[in-house]
Amino acid sequence: MLAFINLISSWAIPLIIAFIPLFAFTRKVPVYESFIDGAKEGFDTAVQIIPHLVGMMVAISVFRASGALDFFVGWTGSFLQLLGVPSEIIPLGILRPLTGTGSLAFATDLIREHGPDSMIGRMASTIQGSTDTTLYVLTVYMGAVGIRNGRYALKVGLFSDAVGFIAAIAVCLFFFG
Repeated sequence: MLAFINLISSWAIPLIIAFIPLFAFTRKVPVYESFIDGAKEGFDTAVQIIPHLVGMMVAISVFRASGALDFFVGWTGSFLQLLGVPSEIIPLGILRPLTGTGSLAFATDLIREHGPDSMIGRMASTIQGSTDTTLYVLTVYMGAVGIRNGRYALKVGLFSDAVGFIAAIAVCLFFFG
């Protein structure tokens, strides 16, 4: 089973990257020109969302510097350890919806400390792939198009992150535990 998972992991991304332009080419889509147009639009969007990104980064820094992250990890750590969740993983579940770079740095530290084939390393990697930076995404996309009231987007995004976190842990415990 592990060999099959490794084979799929090795070929999934290269096949997807090769498939998309080939499929577009067969549909007579001007692939390169479409890419250039998208890059131009992306640059304009990046300039428009800079104020929103600065606000998000300040909020994340305040969250971490205030001790709120440490408080929450201490509060939930003992309960989650009873369920088989290592306490080292909990900050990753909290940081991932907030910041992609911060959660990637934290996951990298976990993998460096515990090893990529350890349960913590596998959980960290699976959580990174199973969850999203919800607050960042909402800030960028809603800021780019000027949406002021996201209505249910935040609730649904954070709920899906929680489900992704739980599913990542369950999958790791099932396959590697």
